Amino acid sequence: MNKEIYITDYNCVTPLGFDVESNWNALLEGKSGVALHKIIENQEAFFVSKIDSEKLDEEFSKLFDSDQSDNQNFTRLEKMFLLSLKALVDRNPISDETAFILSTTKGNISLLKNESTLPEGVYLSNLAQKLADFFGFKTKPIVVSNACVSGVMAISVAKNMIQAGKYKDAFVVAGDEITEFVISGFNSFQAIGSEPCKPYDKNRNGINLGEATAIAYITSTPSANEKFKFKILGDSAINDANHISGPSRTGDGLFASVQNAMKEAKVSSEQIDFISAHGTATLYNDEMEAIAFNRMDLQNVPLNSMKGYYGHCLGASGLLESIISMESALNNILIPSKNFEEMGVSKDLNIIKENQSAEIKYILKTASGFGGCNAAIVLEIESL
Repeated sequence: MNKEIYITDYNCVTPLGFDVESNWNALLEGKSGVALHKIIENQEAFFVSKIDSEKLDEEFSKLFDSDQSDNQNFTRLEKMFLLSLKALVDRNPISDETAFILSTTKGNISLLKNESTLPEGVYLSNLAQKLADFFGFKTKPIVVSNACVSGVMAISVAKNMIQAGKYKDAFVVAGDEITEFVISGFNSFQAIGSEPCKPYDKNRNGINLGEATAIAYITSTPSANEKFKFKILGDSAINDANHISGPSRTGDGLFASVQNAMKEAKVSSEQIDFISAHGTATLYNDEMEAIAFNRMDLQNVPLNSMKGYYGHCLGASGLLESIISMESALNNILIPSKNFEEMGVSKDLNIIKENQSAEIKYILKTASGFGGCNAAIVLEIESL
């Protein structure tokens, strides 16, 4: 029988705040980090969710004394990672059997600007090692970089490696930042919206990109004084092999991922209380999700996308949105899918339109990404 695996602690750094509490309070008030920002010289501003760099530096200086950080040159993204990590490292022990798992799609890609040679810091393995060394992790870091399912897959990797006896526990950290490279790439697909994004809405016209870091502590041996425990009941990742940037029109990969995760979790469609969906506000993604959820008979389950608040945070999105979904369960409140007004997909979905009370026991979190990748996990809140 497999060990039971739990998420017992988490944190995040986003445009809405530098801890979970500030993020949750902002979401309750309907605040969004999405706003117009000038990202690329000689181009118009884009709607993105971007962390204030001055506030980031202020917070970093507060938490890390000069002796710790002055002798190292940290990038903006590394500061975001270190801020999110510190709270959890302070609260949870690191041992010889503790894994360090990094989820990111682009890492320090901004280091490539104006460089004629490849900087060492741009390698994802080097980024992971630098963060792990700073906090004294003893095991070799693991990097999960599989497009926009990376954050959800990193949770799966931690679960499966702990169950396999490779590690006792794991710190899973996920993050990406807004850069010219990322904006230019999505803009070349004509995927970026010209206004704040509207997942599943009839008038949606594309994504808003975002940036954040998020972290979760995952263990098979929770202590008696944990404030909360979420059991990772099931997980799955399936590639639909449809197209380099377009999802299967019949939702095959997402359908199979959800089906497998729910089968492992031994949870039926009727038992799922809430879906934290991917919801990028592109025509093909939202339609594909609606088809896949209907194929699983999940069309009546309350569902939201967090992209209207945070934008699409790439490798951070899956973990960040999992954290917010767990906060929903702890507070018995469902957060609306921001900017949704009129159904814009061909199949029925139960889109959350306002803050509403709900008892949440089983959560389904999904993600999809370029290259046909899809992932799903099922979480269960356990009363203490």
